[in-house]
Amino acid sequence: MTYDPPSVRGPGGLAPTAAEPRSSPLPGGFGLDVGIAVFAAGRGSRFGGDDPKCLQEWQGRPLVTWALEAALGSGLTPVLLVSGYRHREVDKAVPAGVDIVHNHHWKEGIARSLRAALDALDGYASIGAVCIGLADQPRVGAESYRRLAAAFGDGAQLAVATYGGERGNPVLVARSLWSEAHELTGDVGARVLMQRHPVVEVACDDTGSPVDVDTPGDLDNL
Repeated sequence: MTYDPPSVRGPGGLAPTAAEPRSSPLPGGFGLDVGIAVFAAGRGSRFGGDDPKCLQEWQGRPLVTWALEAALGSGLTPVLLVSGYRHREVDKAVPAGVDIVHNHHWKEGIARSLRAALDALDGYASIGAVCIGLADQPRVGAESYRRLAAAFGDGAQLAVATYGGERGNPVLVARSLWSEAHELTGDVGARVLMQRHPVVEVACDDTGSPVDVDTPGDLDNL
């Protein structure tokens, strides 16, 4: 299933209808379900070449496929992929069970991918938070998402996976912060929110690695 952000007008100038909740919300508010959004909208210019970085292969599969399979393996739903640069090619690498959101403004930075994900999830009354992952981190594990979701269930509104005491990915943003997150601009994401609000750090050392693939050398060293 593919979404265009509500800011994008559909046929006849009408905005797309908000998605229906996937499960019943808790009485009096939004639910406690946690969704996942994996960002793969950027070009990855540091890697070089014209191909999307997320389609570079590691152990026979594209980086984005590794990232999405970890998200799916968490058991959290829905799982979204936010694509942008050459999205038709990127979308073909998406495994079954992942919904696709197109970020038509990917050149404006990662904040627009965050906005696109929040817009797509906003209509799901069962969703109380979203975990953010990155397509160029193929060794992030499914358990890291589950641990952040558990932290949200315990009351965390902003949570981050840590490895060796250092903050990494994924990051969880509760719905209470979505309005503020929606106003972010440029090449900044949820990290800005961490400068403004209390953060729950969740140890994920034994779940995988948040190593980034920014260059061909990084890919060789995975």
